[in-house]
Amino acid sequence: MAISKYLESRKNIAGSVCGLAGLGLTFAGVAGPYWPVVVAGLYGAGALIAPPERPALPDFPDPSAQLEEVRADFGRLSGYLAEVELPPAAAGRLTELMDLLAALLDPGWAAQLLAEHPEGLHTLSRAVRQDLPEAVDSYVRARWWTRLTPGQEPPERHLERQLGLLRQEAETLAAALRDTEARRQETHTRYLEDRSGGEGVSA
Repeated sequence: MAISKYLESRKNIAGSVCGLAGLGLTFAGVAGPYWPVVVAGLYGAGALIAPPERPALPDFPDPSAQLEEVRADFGRLSGYLAEVELPPAAAGRLTELMDLLAALLDPGWAAQLLAEHPEGLHTLSRAVRQDLPEAVDSYVRARWWTRLTPGQEPPERHLERQLGLLRQEAETLAAALRDTEARRQETHTRYLEDRSGGEGVSA
């Protein structure tokens, strides 16, 4: 494997080219009886000046594939949340948040924008895979301990605040995507105006 890899390397190719040039000098009568030294020397020189091998880039999934994975995880998250019993106020906030996340993950214009918005995709992935499951699971565990030690701050208050913050973060992401689309539309309008000589089109 190592020999085959070297034979295909840039160093071997460059050295072989220079070695062939040495053979050409030999046939032309320039190298004389020292032709093996000339050929070997030119091969070594070519191998030394050849550019180093560039390792292949990691084969990471493209943004569209990553979005599909987050969408699948969102489906699993929905199944988990359906089994958790929450107080009415928290359940209402959770429904609003899930509806917003579902809209962002819907295979439409938002998904296309997310594929071009790595930070937004990271925010959405973190909410689905980490923040939201942790918020609900923390509530479930804290509620059990509260029953053993009453008098503490109700865990649903923390859950409601967490869900509110997550919804605010999702709304900020949605607003950023909307602004991206608006800027794209404005850019296209300016392009068409410049192409037509800056003359506006009256209604």
